[in-house]
Amino acid sequence: MRKLQSQGVHHITLVGADRQTSIDFWEGVLGMPFIFEQPNLDRASESHLYFDPGDGRLITIFTDENRRPDPNRTPTDIGCVHHIAFAVSRATFQQAVERLNEREIRHSGVKDRGFMDSIYFEDPLGLLIELASYRFEPPAGHTHAEVLMEAHKIRVARGDYAIAEVHLADAIEALVQRARPTLSADRAPKNPY
Repeated sequence: MRKLQSQGVHHITLVGADRQTSIDFWEGVLGMPFIFEQPNLDRASESHLYFDPGDGRLITIFTDENRRPDPNRTPTDIGCVHHIAFAVSRATFQQAVERLNEREIRHSGVKDRGFMDSIYFEDPLGLLIELASYRFEPPAGHTHAEVLMEAHKIRVARGDYAIAEVHLADAIEALVQRARPTLSADRAPKNPY
């Protein structure tokens, strides 16, 4: 038996209401360019809108002009989507509260997640959206996931409750030390003063 090895998210497709509601939210609020549209090839009465979330992947929406937005929170039962998180730059994140407030979009305010900061709000159809901003940049040649896995190992070894910035810093140091050789006989921390 062999795995069907994934190589990233290809796209996420959501069921939308009318076409303009999707365009106004995904492009007009979240800044995702509306890159193409075609019929839903499985249901001719629907249109299939494609948006670029910024990483070359796709967010797609099935729309139907006979559907109207329903702002009630989408179900969070077993098997349902709880929320979708989008990465934003630190600069954008620091202005997110102001930009949501100017549109009168209710939101959670900034949530401290230890390794990142988050803000939550609902789209016009009740889907919970998260804007997430990491508190670190991975070292060259490494990913955020690699830093988080290393930080997790450090956190567990220390018996700490959740990943904090100290775990991130120590994880980055460990990854760099393993990936980059040195001529020094002793790489331990020093105080040259």
